[in-house]
Amino acid sequence: ACLGDDFNEAFLKSLLAVGFRLPERSVLLSTGPIDCKAEMLGSARVFAEAGLKLYATRGTSEFLAENGIETEILRWPLSKKRPGAIEYISAGKVDLVINIPKNNERDELDNDYLIRRAAVDFDVPLITDLQLAKRFAEALSSGAVSRLRARSWREYR
Repeated sequence: ACLGDDFNEAFLKSLLAVGFRLPERSVLLSTGPIDCKAEMLGSARVFAEAGLKLYATRGTSEFLAENGIETEILRWPLSKKRPGAIEYISAGKVDLVINIPKNNERDELDNDYLIRRAAVDFDVPLITDLQLAKRFAEALSSGAVSRLRARSWREYR
């Protein structure tokens, strides 16, 4: 549900105020279990329609492809296959990482940790919460980015 233009603008401003950078070229999606993948479908469409290149881990990529959204597969860190998620993050090819945990299996936790760690180490914005990721996509699709402007403190009081 749309939360409104004022909310979307304030939401983006709050992210920017803490150093979050809006993606300009690409997003890496690793969206967890099937129910989360389904919930993120609309957000993935928003990113694609915004002209962002979508990278995704294998399961997410397959799900998105089944739903008409093109992605490039990036491999899990532990697989040692290329192209790898960490390779792309460290090379600056990824502007935003959305990594939603899938389950508590050891390999899954380790892969998620390595991707998140790489995002932090290479100063790539990271979202790990499904609702936050959806709100972020909603704010982008609302046109709030084009309305962002600096205001004096007095305008808020």
